[in-house]
Amino acid sequence: MAKKDAGSKSAKVVSSKVVYQGPVFHVTTDQVREPGGVTVRRDVVRHQGSVVVMPVDDRGKEPKVLLARQYRHAATRTMWELSAGRIDEGESALEAAKRELIEETGYRAKKWHEAMFFYVSPGFLDETMAVYVARGLEKGEAEPEEDEVIAVRFFPLSQAVRMATSGKILDAKTIAGILWLNETERNRKR
Repeated sequence: MAKKDAGSKSAKVVSSKVVYQGPVFHVTTDQVREPGGVTVRRDVVRHQGSVVVMPVDDRGKEPKVLLARQYRHAATRTMWELSAGRIDEGESALEAAKRELIEETGYRAKKWHEAMFFYVSPGFLDETMAVYVARGLEKGEAEPEEDEVIAVRFFPLSQAVRMATSGKILDAKTIAGILWLNETERNRKR
């Protein structure tokens, strides 16, 4: 998915030490000789990668997006978000997306499309996110993890855009996904 920038010189890791190991991520302290020749210390949060699912119901006059509402301790608030989760070892991004959709919402989808792939915060974190659009939705029973308390609700795309641009949605992956969908829908109608 992500490609190395062929136009830049490569950096060289002089040394790397794991300074924290947790169940979801680990942290390394690296000494790196960067492309400009300077050797610097870089502390990096290492993560296996995540998927984001944007369930879209195309029935009706306007597409509707399914958002999940749950408490996020790091943000100390309950937030509206697109469903998302970590890619488990041995699992493809698409398999993880399908699993997350069922776990968090109970829905299954007939059609899947990768919309975006990006680094979350590349200054200190190597986590990537693949955003999938899920269409042809079929309702089922959610299978949340033990610690997940999630409410789900469909929002008309225009309302989701207003929420994203007015500060009612504060989650970056959700803002990016909603704005991508809105732009894609506008271009499709031209």
